[in-house]
Amino acid sequence: MSPAPARVDLSHVDTWLFDLDGTLYPAESGFLDAVVDRMTDFVETVTGLPRPAALKLQKSYLAEHGLTLTGLMRHHGVDPAEFHAIFHDLSLNALAQDPELLAALARLPGRRLIFTNADDRHAVRVLEHLGLSHLFDDVFHIGSAGYSPKPSAEAFARMDAAHGIAPATTAFFEDSQRNLEPAAALGMTTVLVGQYAALSTAPFVHHRTHKLAPFLNAARLKEAA
Repeated sequence: MSPAPARVDLSHVDTWLFDLDGTLYPAESGFLDAVVDRMTDFVETVTGLPRPAALKLQKSYLAEHGLTLTGLMRHHGVDPAEFHAIFHDLSLNALAQDPELLAALARLPGRRLIFTNADDRHAVRVLEHLGLSHLFDDVFHIGSAGYSPKPSAEAFARMDAAHGIAPATTAFFEDSQRNLEPAAALGMTTVLVGQYAALSTAPFVHHRTHKLAPFLNAARLKEAA
């Protein structure tokens, strides 16, 4: 039996930022593998490289720019709309609704926002499939960020401009450790989510959890006025 999650004090938080893919559903679902496969197909087509080289280039763009799309735009003139369209017919059957997560999100006081490097249509499809759409006030997507992806300072600045984020009362949940570093530097509370979160020793990661719902359910929250 897994140990009960620690009771973390989040009573100062009234703005809840959540990454989408790999955060609001487990990476173990296999859905992200399908996303990566589709992306590698696209890189193969655009560059003419054999698949192993296309995958290597894809990963190098991700490491260098924070998003494969950014490298494709800068070096190959790819239209972001064309790129994002390749994901819009992906089967969502691998993603299951999680009643525990729905209840945990519903009890959070204040605003709940999605902060994703995906596009708006992908985010809406996934949220609707998971039954979570009604719980979020807005989706701040890669188009909202002017195609400047997390972890860039510009992405966070545009998020702040759009929603008036007060970092001291904001918690940010992510499955990508490096996307938490600028959030922590701004003064947000950071939570790394996923099966490898417990292995992180990064000082800018304040909390770590394998599963999101038990962590949220165990958290101490601001009491209703």
